[in-house]
Amino acid sequence: MEKKANPSFVEATLVLAVVVLSIAVGVVGLKISPNIAILAAIGMVMIYSVVKKYPSEWLHEGIINGIKPGIIPIFIFILVGSLIAVWIQAGIIPTLMVIGFDLISVQWFVPSVFVVCAIVGSAVGSAFTVMSTIGIAFFGIGTTLGLSPALVVGAIVSGSVFGDKMSPLSESTNLAAAIVDADLFKHIKHMMWSTVPAFVLSFFLFMFLGHTDKGASLSAIHEVTATLEANFTISFWSLIPLVLMLVCAWRKVPAILTILLNIAVAVGMIFIQNPQTSVNQLASVIESGFVANTGNEQIDALLSRGGIESMMPTVALIILTLSLGGLLIEFGLISTVMDVVSKRMTSTPKLIFTTLLTSIGVNVFIGEQFLSVILPGNAFKDTFKKAGLDPTVLGRTLEDGGTVINYLVPWGIAGSFVASTFGVPTLTYLPFVFFSLLSPVFSMVSAFTGLGISKIEPEDESELVSE
Repeated sequence: MEKKANPSFVEATLVLAVVVLSIAVGVVGLKISPNIAILAAIGMVMIYSVVKKYPSEWLHEGIINGIKPGIIPIFIFILVGSLIAVWIQAGIIPTLMVIGFDLISVQWFVPSVFVVCAIVGSAVGSAFTVMSTIGIAFFGIGTTLGLSPALVVGAIVSGSVFGDKMSPLSESTNLAAAIVDADLFKHIKHMMWSTVPAFVLSFFLFMFLGHTDKGASLSAIHEVTATLEANFTISFWSLIPLVLMLVCAWRKVPAILTILLNIAVAVGMIFIQNPQTSVNQLASVIESGFVANTGNEQIDALLSRGGIESMMPTVALIILTLSLGGLLIEFGLISTVMDVVSKRMTSTPKLIFTTLLTSIGVNVFIGEQFLSVILPGNAFKDTFKKAGLDPTVLGRTLEDGGTVINYLVPWGIAGSFVASTFGVPTLTYLPFVFFSLLSPVFSMVSAFTGLGISKIEPEDESELVSE
């Protein structure tokens, strides 16, 4: 979109700094809801627009254009809330928990979860799907074992994000390859230079932090398993929806249709298991979530979740965050800073570092994962070409600073989704999402060492940046 306003670089930087500072002080310092902090930031930006005498139509257009990218994720979140509720009532998630107790090493539970989520994520191509299905089951198991909820969520998110990032079925991976005009599989191959080291180091960190005492855990496992078997239908037939989800991913069925099919199958299973279930009862579960009454307080707390209503705080936060991002773009604040920064590169490491910071900055300012790839990708594409760098270098950098970081932003779409799904605040689980934290680090290691930095003939030798 053509920039309507032309603020100076200093002016744009100052406004963006005030916005970030106000949100940080509100969320971290005053510990108020991110919704309130974002709303206050929107108010500040609107005051800025009044001082600048921008037309009121720009406000409306900025908000509308900002929210557009989030419409599909919002709809998916609503469906995921419904899916979680019916998957619990149909015994699907309880069955996954019981099977998980039998298959996954108790002593090495956390690294096992990390690896399994990575494998399933690579097959499905959707971190959100992994987290809202087997992730819920793993979270229940980990809590039963007495592990830190933040550590367990960190392992689930890290594995899911790795799978999403490295899967040819992933929307974000396909987007990054398309933005930089790179072959998809070549893009995935070159991401390994930063992704594999981040995965390996994350695995060892989870091994070190996630070791549990086997003897103390077994009694708790037996108690939980007995309670689940007494209150839910535990059967291998309950794995049908999970298999259906994998088949849909393999057949590249759209996420919305995949989730709707799984909800329909789970609803059918509920009626088969308990024909006395009324439509009104089921509608209440889909709307307000499933409420467990097993007599075990721990299990009841774990499995009383889901429903459309559970996603409404996340939906509100997404709308506010995208509105703020839309206004910052509409008033030319984001593009002004990016245009200036992209023209001041003097070396390959500085170019990659600046791209990482820009992608992270878009995540912070706008909170939308795809825009953290699209905006810096378009801004730096020509600069990377003039530097004689292969498009895959830019693609990997965008993924390392954009795709994986959104899960660490409390008001980001992915971060707010994780927090609402597991009930663990973003800033609480953030230190344990090792894979996302390490990806930018190894991206810079690649930049400084030259490993994985593929070269092409520069477009213009006179503009070649020096190494």
